[in-house]
Amino acid sequence: MLNLILRKVAASVVLLVVVSATTFMLMFIDGAAIARQVLGLGATNDQVAAKVVELGLDRPVLEQYFQWLGGVVNGSLGTSYFSGEQITNMMATRIPVTLSLVVISLFFTMILSTLIGVLAAVKGGWVDRSLQIVSVGGAAVPNFVVAIALVLMLAITVPIFPATGYVAPDVDTAAWAMSLVLPVAAILVGSTASAAQQFRGAMIDVLSQDYIRTLRTRGIDERYIVFRHALRNASGPGLTILSLQTIGLMGGVVVIERVFAMPGMGLLASNAALQGDIPAVMGCVLFSVIVVVVVNISVDLLNGWANPKARIS
Repeated sequence: MLNLILRKVAASVVLLVVVSATTFMLMFIDGAAIARQVLGLGATNDQVAAKVVELGLDRPVLEQYFQWLGGVVNGSLGTSYFSGEQITNMMATRIPVTLSLVVISLFFTMILSTLIGVLAAVKGGWVDRSLQIVSVGGAAVPNFVVAIALVLMLAITVPIFPATGYVAPDVDTAAWAMSLVLPVAAILVGSTASAAQQFRGAMIDVLSQDYIRTLRTRGIDERYIVFRHALRNASGPGLTILSLQTIGLMGGVVVIERVFAMPGMGLLASNAALQGDIPAVMGCVLFSVIVVVVVNISVDLLNGWANPKARIS
């Protein structure tokens, strides 16, 4: 297990370098254009040239990237081109918002998709067909459409939940939970639908195996067979698709945070990308890669615990 963790950490470091370098190269188009964006259209050429030197945009791109990478190693992500604020300070208030959405959404996705997938595989018939129709429909509808529909139904027409905004849990725990209900529900519709289909297919394959038929002939309780033997062996594909969904989830959070006006990393990333604020964008990329890496390593550990063959592979 330790070797597995070390291999995953080493691969994650390589992934971080590749993704961050690619993002940095794509973001850096023209130092003068970035400086003019910071100063405004009324800035003179001399002011733009001075700003380029001040921000260090006159140096080679690779040199700038390695300086940023060195800052990351030392715990510094630089300062915003526009506000002059430390990127770490900008992210400190926004990370809890996004983590609340991501962690809660992943948790409920895992629980709901497992239950739905197992139910569809075990019951079959009209139950299976109904769940498949609902799952396909949920996966086909964009999450921002679901979010708008939820706001119209449960925040405007019937004012049960707040339509926008975010309340920190240390301010008011109940208000924090209420502010997350609609955003998390909008994310769950699509993520649960995809993962449930994967769990269903894996469960059907496992339940058709010879050892399952042998256990049934011995008179072992069906629920014990399903949850103790079949689900454990079928968990690998389901957990894998859940880890892959994390990448899409990080992109979906950007849209959800805009719809619900939540001051999270998604909103910061979209605003920074539109402005050309490279340090802020790189901070958001670093956060996203770390979240994806942590989730993938956690899923691999769960797979190793549930299926010893996964540890060997």
